[in-house]
Amino acid sequence: MSKLFRLFAPVCLVLVFSTYALAGEGHEYRWGDFAWRVLNLIIFCAILWYFTGKLIKNFFRNRRQGIQDTLDELERRRREAKENLAEIERRIANLEAERKAILDESRAQAERLKKGILEDAGRQADQIVEQARRAAENEGRAALDRVRATVADEIVEAARKGLAGRLTGADHGRLIDNSLDKVTL
Repeated sequence: MSKLFRLFAPVCLVLVFSTYALAGEGHEYRWGDFAWRVLNLIIFCAILWYFTGKLIKNFFRNRRQGIQDTLDELERRRREAKENLAEIERRIANLEAERKAILDESRAQAERLKKGILEDAGRQADQIVEQARRAAENEGRAALDRVRATVADEIVEAARKGLAGRLTGADHGRLIDNSLDKVTL
């Protein structure tokens, strides 16, 4: 009953002061009528409380529990957000070190790539020099062979001219037979 009194006492006071204010000057204040109205209101509120009191209590209890659950959920999410923020701040702090490590690794890769390219270029240059040397040797041999052939042709031509005047028909036949014998052997 004390809860009911705490609930309806302020309502009754408001009604008393409102009816007194409405009565105004020149009108008598009717206390009997007011008492019956207040009693009627109290009975109505008591009946209403009797039938809906548990529902109202459960509503407010459930509402209180829902608010508490929401607050707990928000607190959990706030803790998770703080943990995520700490993780992100830690990553940001490590970002400079990661950047430096990536740059160092990139420089090392570039140095290895440069070294590989220079080694390939050196091998290719050696191959080109070797090919040029072989080509020069081949050209030298070919020129030497041409010179020999030319010299041999000139010697043969000079010998032919020299022998043409001294060689007789019988000597000529004997040289041909001798050459044919060497070819057949």
